[in-house]
Amino acid sequence: MTDTNLDPEDSKIITLARAARARNGTVQGAAVRDETGRTYTATNVDLPSLRLSAVQVAVAMAASSGAVSLEAAALVSDEEEPEDEDMAVIQDLGDAILFFAAPDGSVKGRYR
Repeated sequence: MTDTNLDPEDSKIITLARAARARNGTVQGAAVRDETGRTYTATNVDLPSLRLSAVQVAVAMAASSGAVSLEAAALVSDEEEPEDEDMAVIQDLGDAILFFAAPDGSVKGRYR
């Protein structure tokens, strides 16, 4: 169930984030859309020597692919609020909105 008031492109990144989370069986899934409309999906990384949130991985993928700004981001998680670190990394590439969603796709909040 997704928010019916969303732009179709924003609904798409929430769906992509949900799919990445479900496919990998992780606690977080994220997707970001860059200034050209390209999307990047990721899940959190939890290795003994490396811990990254799904948003951090998705933004790193966008940046390493040449993105200079983000239009939007989505994070799917059971958590109550996005972490400050996730908001900071999104702001590193501009002033994109973050759609924070539950695993069922319902939007819990929109953050800038």
